[in-house]
Amino acid sequence: MSRPGLRERKKQKTRLALIDAALDLFAGQGYDATTVDQIAAAVDVSPRTFFRYFATKEDVALSLDADGQEIMLAELAARPAEEPPFTALGRAMNTMITILEQGDTADRRRFLKARELIEATPALFAGGVRMMMQNERLLVAEIARREGMSPDDLLPHFVVSLFTSAIRVGLEACGPGELSDLSDLTRHVERVLELAERSLRPGWDRPAPGDGTASGAGSCSCPCSCSGSGTGEGTAGDGPVPDEDPGSGRRG
Repeated sequence: MSRPGLRERKKQKTRLALIDAALDLFAGQGYDATTVDQIAAAVDVSPRTFFRYFATKEDVALSLDADGQEIMLAELAARPAEEPPFTALGRAMNTMITILEQGDTADRRRFLKARELIEATPALFAGGVRMMMQNERLLVAEIARREGMSPDDLLPHFVVSLFTSAIRVGLEACGPGELSDLSDLTRHVERVLELAERSLRPGWDRPAPGDGTASGAGSCSCPCSCSGSGTGEGTAGDGPVPDEDPGSGRRG
């Protein structure tokens, strides 16, 4: 990989300086009390320069989470096609955390500081949830692509929803102030994914015969001969009505 040019390095340096200044101000005087002008002044740049990098102060606070989600999506796309979707999601997540762990000390501290701020600030927590929902749609599209399905099908949505719920449990296991090291986050996330895998039967996250429609119309998974008609006819245990013997009054 080629080394970024001088211009790109300067842009990255300014971006990180704005993130650091914002996190310090948010922690010191509160998110609501901090303005874009104050963040820009702390880095000795104009508000106009700030807006070249971030649209709002919420964006700067959530920027590291956004970076991580981009990495994870790229890693998911690169996972082997034969990997089950849930496994591929988990390994993409682990790779993303590993990349963060392998960064320098300032990168790790910055990420942990941002995570604690988000968890402690209702407005940022809500913003993080919105961003996660947007990212879920991208993950659903990628899982659907890998499995040869439509993003409107139910299975990709279910797989991603279960995965993000498990990750949320892992994050919540790290209470406020407990994230002293990314290894704590890794341990909790790996543990909750292990619990999820152990609780589900093998192959649950792969398309089954008859999958591939968003609504499931025209198919039925129940053990009957209803053919998905929804009419109630031909239910389990029903069969042809036996002929009746007119002479005996009994069914033959």
